[in-house]
Amino acid sequence: MADKETQQPEELPVIFLHRPPSFILPFGDHLRSQFHVLDPYESPEPYDSFLARHAPSIRALMTMGPTLVSAEFLDRLPVLELIVATSAGLDHIDLPACRSRGIVVTNASSAFAEDVADCAVGLLIDVLRRISAADRFVRGRMWPVKETYPLGFKLGGKRVGIVGLGSIGSEVAKRLSAFGCTIAYTSRNKKQSVPFPFYANVRDLAANSDVLVLCCALTKETYHLVNKDVMVALGKEGVIINVGRGSLINEKELVQCLVGGEIGGAGLDVYENEPNVPKELFGLDNVVLSPHSAGGTPEAFEAVLQLTVGNLRAFFSNKPLVSEVSNE
Repeated sequence: MADKETQQPEELPVIFLHRPPSFILPFGDHLRSQFHVLDPYESPEPYDSFLARHAPSIRALMTMGPTLVSAEFLDRLPVLELIVATSAGLDHIDLPACRSRGIVVTNASSAFAEDVADCAVGLLIDVLRRISAADRFVRGRMWPVKETYPLGFKLGGKRVGIVGLGSIGSEVAKRLSAFGCTIAYTSRNKKQSVPFPFYANVRDLAANSDVLVLCCALTKETYHLVNKDVMVALGKEGVIINVGRGSLINEKELVQCLVGGEIGGAGLDVYENEPNVPKELFGLDNVVLSPHSAGGTPEAFEAVLQLTVGNLRAFFSNKPLVSEVSNE
């Protein structure tokens, strides 16, 4: 058998790269050293023709970022068995269609978990202690004029409700427990091995929390999970941190509650209509905004590479996948 250095592309396992046209694969060389990567945007052939010609050989697909994987798209891949997502969220993939076809899906949640959790805690500290607003205060030369700056709020002792206690939510809980916060959560199911109090719905969790941290997946069930009723239950000093997906929150109602003082603040990494952010938020010092970059570290991308390659190698070797998504 030829070694890796002398193997021809056609001898390597075939994977199809599903990506936005402008997206540059950050670890392309490493991937191509082990797999024959079919990338339609590197071919002069029209996309539809390229896909139709290669479809009979595509058993594995790697999807980059939020590129849509619809039932109609899956119908064009008759022998597809595996989708490897390089994102934590899977709302861009038609999971019911995958289940009906027996297509297995993996994600990269564990690769991003620590970095996203760090960002969630950072956003919370920033909102409570007004760090970004204080930076603007100093840079705007307001300190010599006003002399004093409004007090911030202590993190320790806050009651934090985590929405979605998966790999990311668990890392958030670990970090905030170390700060002396009390943790509670709501999730699709109660986790028997978790010591934190469980609430069956997000409104009850909000009513018993000072902070809500959103880490859950976006599904039909979680769309606009956080609405005005939940925000009112959280209260006038309550803070919302969202590192999940923008549509977990009814963004219009969130803006109304923030502008009207019905909640105390928000730290947002995700939005309903990215990259468009409601302009009403720009002038609010109790709101910290981040451009969907919670998982954006070199360390996270290296972990994604290892996880992605691990899943692909396991699949082509008929071994257990590293990060298979539950069919529940």
